[in-house]
Amino acid sequence: MSDLEESDLFAINLADDDHDPEAGASATATDPTTHQSSSAPPADRTGQTEDEFQAVRRGYRVKVENGDIWKTIELPLGPSPKKNETQELLHAVEELYFFRRFEEGAAFARRALGEEQEATSEATLDAGTRRLLKHYESRCRERSAAANNAC
Repeated sequence: MSDLEESDLFAINLADDDHDPEAGASATATDPTTHQSSSAPPADRTGQTEDEFQAVRRGYRVKVENGDIWKTIELPLGPSPKKNETQELLHAVEELYFFRRFEEGAAFARRALGEEQEATSEATLDAGTRRLLKHYESRCRERSAAANNAC
């Protein structure tokens, strides 16, 4: 037990440096990570005045997605689409599926996969995106057929 008491392993000082009498000179030393004196007040992190914030707040409009993401996507995408463009394809199909617009969802997925005219080539989409588009296309067809049979 005496070995543990004399060991520095558990000698951790949890007190604040400002109130530690042993800290002395280290309380005013420069912190190498921030290059600021540790006794200096923290920098203002807001970056905006209240007037600037209120101006942004007045101009802010909530973005409402109502099933029309697919209308904003220009097909074909191109030889090497960016990740956000391929994600937008998936979001558009998911949104149509969510709003139960199954026929439109299936048609859009077919166009995105290159199965219709003016479409993105399958070679431009990664395997995961193609797989998900095919999955949504088949689910949309199934749900559309089920909805038509129920009527």
